[in-house]
Amino acid sequence: MKIEQYLDSTYLKTAEQAAISEEKTKQNVIDLVEEAIENNFILVMIRAKYIALAKKIIKDANSNVKVGTVIGFHEGTKSTDEKLQEAQQAINNNVDELDYVINYQAFKKGQINLVKAEVFKGTKIALENDKIVKWIIEIAALTNDEIVAITQLIHDVVIENFEDKAQDVFVKSSTGFYKTEDGKPNGATFEAMKLIVENAKPLQSKAAGGVRSYEDAVKMVEIGVTRIGTSSAKKIADGKTTEGY
Repeated sequence: MKIEQYLDSTYLKTAEQAAISEEKTKQNVIDLVEEAIENNFILVMIRAKYIALAKKIIKDANSNVKVGTVIGFHEGTKSTDEKLQEAQQAINNNVDELDYVINYQAFKKGQINLVKAEVFKGTKIALENDKIVKWIIEIAALTNDEIVAITQLIHDVVIENFEDKAQDVFVKSSTGFYKTEDGKPNGATFEAMKLIVENAKPLQSKAAGGVRSYEDAVKMVEIGVTRIGTSSAKKIADGKTTEGY
């Protein structure tokens, strides 16, 4: 399987989170973009401040690699207006894909109308600007029943309002930054991705984190996942096992 065309090569740590300098962080992003170009990965997923830099490198290389960024990252608790402002700024910088962290905490509290409004408005601004949109639901914070319910919520909002562009919307598993207890996984699992795929269709599904080998990636694709987010895209494409995101 040509797994490269399923891979979103990801670097989302800030300098502070990685305990390195801003200059080293910038270089890590440059290295990520150049690696993606060399290996024909579908997309680089980076912080918004590096969109313009990444787009220039890709253009200069005459490459088709896309650029995505995260919105409301990583807790998802920013207001809808704040998320829309972030999205508009990224759109202004010519981003290709917007990965929103849904307000899963509000969902867990039963604030369903707030979450529905967020999904509607966030999806609308993306699709009106011809961008791919993904909704990160943070599966490690949810029960299986909640995974099904929030996936169905996203599905229903999209089908009701944007059915002709449903294929441009994804349900995505994880941020990679959620803190779990007792060593539990904070990224995609096969069990959770099956639930997402089954309940999202015809929306697409993205497994983020937790995919640590070529074999894992192939199994995700066989489940029905159409994108895989990883900080170890090159190792996975080369058939190696990784402990990375």
